[in-house]
Amino acid sequence: MKILLSVDGSPYTQKMLAYLTSHQELLGTHHEYTAITVQPLLPARARAAVGKEVVEQYYDEEIAKILDPVRDFLTARGVQVQCVSKVGPIADSIIQEAQNGKFDLIMMGTHGHGALGRLVMGSVSSQVLAGCTIPVLLVR
Repeated sequence: MKILLSVDGSPYTQKMLAYLTSHQELLGTHHEYTAITVQPLLPARARAAVGKEVVEQYYDEEIAKILDPVRDFLTARGVQVQCVSKVGPIADSIIQEAQNGKFDLIMMGTHGHGALGRLVMGSVSSQVLAGCTIPVLLVR
């Protein structure tokens, strides 16, 4: 099974990884894992003010802060993981990667906002659930 792990460096990502490593049916060498993190696009004025090089360095640093610990955590448990990073709309980028990569499952940590919270604030997990035909496992 191809599993896409949506990670953002939050405690919810840590809970999702702990869940993954504690469930043998999801963990194993017979599965293929890809971790994805998506950085929101900086406002155009900010990008113009600081320049392309600074923006790229910022994205690289933020992506490394998120993906390096995930890679280390899974590698220490004998799990090989590929890492992918995107810049843009978070939910849309996750959905696009899942569909283009022909993944069988998306795993995400979720903050667990109630219905009112999702209505007011929205959430990446809600958007992924609504916009994706691939099964999504939310870990809270």
